[in-house]
Amino acid sequence: MNLLKGGHRTSRYQRMNSIGDDCNELKKQYDACFNNWFSERFLKGETDDSVCAPIFKVYQECVKRAMREQKIELREIETDYSTGTEYDNNTTASGSKHQSGQSKS
Repeated sequence: MNLLKGGHRTSRYQRMNSIGDDCNELKKQYDACFNNWFSERFLKGETDDSVCAPIFKVYQECVKRAMREQKIELREIETDYSTGTEYDNNTTASGSKHQSGQSKS
């Protein structure tokens, strides 16, 4: 921790805000969930990251809405990124992806 004028403490690393002010609290919740999962589960060998999937989904939707409101158009945001577990389930032993029957337009 560092001391600023007036004796206020700050963490060594400041977190970046979300793209939309309305999403900052969701980002904070997701960051906390992810950091807890990473340190308490992943580093101990548990790779199932679905514990944070619900808050990630809500946060992702908030970010998409903020981007639309700010007229930021990126095709990549139309893809729903999921947890690693879903990727693992759709990947063959050779590393190639199974076709899910969905097509991009």
